[in-house]
Amino acid sequence: MSQATASIQSWNWKRFISLAQRCANMRQLKPIHALFITTGLHLNNYAISKLIAFCALSDSGDLRHASLMFNQIQTPNSFIYNTLIRAYSRSSQPHLALRYFQPTVKDKVADNLTFSFVLLACVNGGLVLEGTQVHCYGGCKESVRGHRDLFQWNALMDGYIRCSLASEALGVFRDMLKFGVELDECCAVTALTACAQSGALWWGKWIHEYIEKREGFESDVFVGTALVDMYTKCGCLDMAVEVFEKMPTRNAFSWAAIIGGFAVHGQVMEAIRCLERMQADDGLKPDGVVLLGVLTACTHAGLQKEGQLLLHNMESQYGILPKHEHYSCVVDLLCRAGKLREAYQLIRRMPMKPLASVWGALLSGCRIRNYVDLAELAVKELVLLENEDKRGQDGVYVQLSNIYLAAQRTEDAVLIRKMIGDKGIRKTPGCSTVEVDGRVNEFVSGDIVHSCQAKICVMLYLLSSNSIHDPCAEYAETYEYLLHNNS
Repeated sequence: MSQATASIQSWNWKRFISLAQRCANMRQLKPIHALFITTGLHLNNYAISKLIAFCALSDSGDLRHASLMFNQIQTPNSFIYNTLIRAYSRSSQPHLALRYFQPTVKDKVADNLTFSFVLLACVNGGLVLEGTQVHCYGGCKESVRGHRDLFQWNALMDGYIRCSLASEALGVFRDMLKFGVELDECCAVTALTACAQSGALWWGKWIHEYIEKREGFESDVFVGTALVDMYTKCGCLDMAVEVFEKMPTRNAFSWAAIIGGFAVHGQVMEAIRCLERMQADDGLKPDGVVLLGVLTACTHAGLQKEGQLLLHNMESQYGILPKHEHYSCVVDLLCRAGKLREAYQLIRRMPMKPLASVWGALLSGCRIRNYVDLAELAVKELVLLENEDKRGQDGVYVQLSNIYLAAQRTEDAVLIRKMIGDKGIRKTPGCSTVEVDGRVNEFVSGDIVHSCQAKICVMLYLLSSNSIHDPCAEYAETYEYLLHNNS
């Protein structure tokens, strides 16, 4: 090859790469791609990666076109794989990221970024099983080096939390600590969210102590807000208030957390006072979440007029247009107050389509007040909404049958129960959790495989019998009986 030819090729290379980097839309990209093909540059991974990155990651790109270009590459490198995985992880089809992850494992080109992006895809797609498998595989590879990306741990915890699997998220958190990984602010917030969701107060306090020892953590508004939320949901309102008052900076989420805490603990006047304080102390205007917390407080305290007035004045006084959750809260408030007809009229005036939370609140009110006609209407609407998800229909039909029984309409109740059996609808078992010595224990209604089943049955028997006999002797006798019959 002559020096002149090499110089021309070098000039073309620089020119074409410059064109690719300056590309602004798909209309410009396609002729550049054609030039790459005619000159053979499409066979160069570095060159084609510029076009793929634009198609996959740019707001003006086309992810489908990026996938088509990827299919023409003989041996993609980790950068190209990661570009597609990253793009799909934040798309409306995050599960497709796994399609590009599998070859990286086979070809041994997966790196830390690969695992981070694919875990994010599992989080966004609710792919718990796949996320766990990726986490385990990545953990096996990283354990050799004794370190793994903090983002991966955080992404997997967040995925479990989004799928309401907070206990599993805490399990990941414990594994992370075993590897000696230091928490950052983002990871602390995620772990505290898992504690709040599962009621794991012991772990929440441990994280709080960890935060107090780390410089800068306590001043982080998101960490402080997560602590407030955790303590309120774990029943420690005093600790939540203490943390809140010590926060050097507070935002609307911080106020929403403490107001929500006052609401669920029945301290409605404190919640309303916070609504005034956030404007006077921090100069913050209440948002929809804050106002929802105050409405919830009104619901728990039975302040019907105050709740209705707040809903009516939300737009004029605070500039907040009421959303579905605000209407749902006031419907619940009216139902608890026995104003079922008024609640139904409010539902009909809603500017948006009523969802299950609204009709569910009305149905619960009908069960308490024994309003059969409104209950039938609520069930009809709920069944229409939950037609695609049979799991949501069990409680609806059971409540309606109970309402029929209370109204002495036994034949209708029997028909409902028969329909439940014929359709194969199974009642979702109730579940509760309790924390003892830092361990969260889960109890499911009807569970016969719990490792402590015999002891649980004994304790329930003793509590229910209200025995005045020797408890130790009766415990031993009952325990032996249950142990024998469950062996």
